[in-house]
Amino acid sequence: MSPVRVRFAPSPTGFFHIGSARTALFNWLYARHTGGTFILRIEDTDQARDSEKFLRLIYDSLTWMGMDWDEGPNANGVGERGDYGPYRQSQRAEVYQRYLARLRNAGRAYEKDGAIWFKQLGDRYTVFDDHRKKEVEKVKSDLVVIEDQIRGRVERAEDEDFVIVRSDGNPVFHFVNVVDDIEMKVTHIIRGEDHLSNTSKHVRLYEGFGVTPPAFAHIPLILKSPEMGQGKMSKRDQGALVEEYQRRHFLPEALVNYLALLGWNPGEDREKMPIAEIVRRFDLPAVNQSNAKFDSKKLAHMNMVYLLEQPADRFLALAKDYFAQQPNGASVMADESYFAEIMSLAQPKIKSVEELGAYTNYFFTEEFPIDDKVKAKVMGKGEPKARLAELMATLPAMDFASDASIEAAIKSLADGKALGFGDYQGVARLALTGTNAGPSITSIFRVLGRDRTLARLQRFAAVA
Repeated sequence: MSPVRVRFAPSPTGFFHIGSARTALFNWLYARHTGGTFILRIEDTDQARDSEKFLRLIYDSLTWMGMDWDEGPNANGVGERGDYGPYRQSQRAEVYQRYLARLRNAGRAYEKDGAIWFKQLGDRYTVFDDHRKKEVEKVKSDLVVIEDQIRGRVERAEDEDFVIVRSDGNPVFHFVNVVDDIEMKVTHIIRGEDHLSNTSKHVRLYEGFGVTPPAFAHIPLILKSPEMGQGKMSKRDQGALVEEYQRRHFLPEALVNYLALLGWNPGEDREKMPIAEIVRRFDLPAVNQSNAKFDSKKLAHMNMVYLLEQPADRFLALAKDYFAQQPNGASVMADESYFAEIMSLAQPKIKSVEELGAYTNYFFTEEFPIDDKVKAKVMGKGEPKARLAELMATLPAMDFASDASIEAAIKSLADGKALGFGDYQGVARLALTGTNAGPSITSIFRVLGRDRTLARLQRFAAVA
């Protein structure tokens, strides 16, 4: 059996879609699982829509997601690697001319209406096509049988000649796709189910070249979640673009883990798996036939789980990347040890990196807002002003060395008044943060320090 060779062949005509990323991932996983070769081939023959910007986006997105390719253009856009290039279709005109000549010489290609057509084998007859409202020529031929690695046996009729080079001289997708797969010795074609309708034409072209087709595996489509509507997820749908997750500082390993489970069943309910395990277990027979529904909430949860498990230094690096892109980032990160301390408090509490700004804002400024609803709730229960006064009187002698010492001091104060810790916690948190959520109140006391804590309590007490 030949070593596995798979390819991902995107067109640089738009932003990088989550469906394209999943297709790339399944090809990459299969190559790594089998010890095969993952090829990146760029289908850049659409001169009107192709863009170097979008090509760069393909390279960057694949690299960010950890999908290294063995053959294809280099990620920096300079040169390429592999023995079967060029790996950009715009540079392969000579190859296509050579294969077109093969079809002509075999009597399998002819010109009509300025275009070049592929000739089917079999007896010919004409019928009136109600849809096209004209007589069309048909060919009596056997059904094309596709033994799909995922969908099983598929039979399709391919009973008309079809264009392989347009009248403007540009070869069509079907022709160049097959030629490139032959030339690059591709053994398995793993692509979206929407391409299944093309496969019968491709099989006929392989036959025309006298080449055995590779194995086909058509993976299920990604559908919109119910709240997004019906149908296939498109580039216009929220959450459909990979760069959105990069911009929102998602962890690439979380996105990869989630995408792997969109259509692939590892055989158990466990969802979070390291990439090495996914590679080890991935195989085509375990890919579902039914379409997969994209669930942004499940992806966000997956990202949160990964975020919580990050080592402190990795989380700190992610936080720095986030704040470096914020207007106040330089001032926030000015004191490295203070910044690191606050990030360590935030990590167990946030759901995503993009929440860091709002979650930690009050640590870096004295001009933070007070949530009116929270204030009304806190100040409307018990005697919060009296508790503030008691806290302020206790602060000068309070031991700020640790969370435990601060907690002990507040509990001692509460015990002396026959009250509970919570009687002081709510109003103190409101005064120090403007809200009712965040790290433990003892951590907030300790990180802000005695002077800032006392000043904020006094300022709030003056206007409460």
